[in-house]
Amino acid sequence: MKYFMPVFFCLLFCKQSFAQELHDSILTLGTKTITLSEVVVNNKLNVPVFINRIKNDTSFYKAFRNLHILDFTAINDIRMNDADGKIKAGLHSTTKQIRSNKCRTMQTLEEMVTGDIYDENRAFNYYTAKMYASLFFTVDSVCGEDNIVTGRAFNTAGKTGMEKNKEQLKMLFFNPGKRINGLPFISNKTAIYDDEMADKYDMHIDINMYKNTSCYIFSQKVKPENKTDVVVDEMTTWFNDQTYEVVARNYSLSYSAGVYDFNVQMEVVMTKFGNYLVPSLIRYIGNWKAIFKPRERGVFTATLFDFK
Repeated sequence: MKYFMPVFFCLLFCKQSFAQELHDSILTLGTKTITLSEVVVNNKLNVPVFINRIKNDTSFYKAFRNLHILDFTAINDIRMNDADGKIKAGLHSTTKQIRSNKCRTMQTLEEMVTGDIYDENRAFNYYTAKMYASLFFTVDSVCGEDNIVTGRAFNTAGKTGMEKNKEQLKMLFFNPGKRINGLPFISNKTAIYDDEMADKYDMHIDINMYKNTSCYIFSQKVKPENKTDVVVDEMTTWFNDQTYEVVARNYSLSYSAGVYDFNVQMEVVMTKFGNYLVPSLIRYIGNWKAIFKPRERGVFTATLFDFK
């Protein structure tokens, strides 16, 4: 009996592993090696078309552009932590965006400040907070915007300082997985769908429910031996299996280039307001250091609701 139980569990495990190998399918596209779950195989998904669709997806960026033409309320939570993970500065606020006559403005309904998040002129002391504000806070009135993404491309040409950094951040945030020009040392390391980078990842396609929506789940995770060669360590995206819109995305980015380093995790959850796809939750955890700047450890969460 004492030998039977270990042997039994070994046989059971081996049987399960063997069954998994039989049910899953390995597909090679160029340098991409993709594991397809049994349900994906049974659905006869056209994988090359699927990969091309997600490589050229605009629904994720479009969802954020939709915020420029809608009313909504947001709960903003920004925390700057010390090396021990304790909060040293923060901002918790509720804001409301109002769009009228093709212009949008923002009202601050309530605000609670911790530590030195602001300087004496109410400018943010922390670069992370400045970047958050540049993406999600509106100062004064912004007019003449639309939600069109066709033909709109991020470009750092002619931009310097904060404006250039904002554009680079938008590239990483809104187009993860695409080549990003203008980022020192890493421009060629972000294009994870291209053949020159794809073989550095394990890829998997599955089907499952995400908050009552049936989704294709596409995940990419860097192979351990390639960790220093990439910027996108891991990315999982849930695509509506009928519309192929992005339903949710989690991604982790990291890199160390001597003059700067960063380690960032982000999570975005979408919702539908009428025909509009919009983000309802945005969460960021980041630790980064740039030359001539102090290290910043920031956490921010934006919860968006009451769209009109």
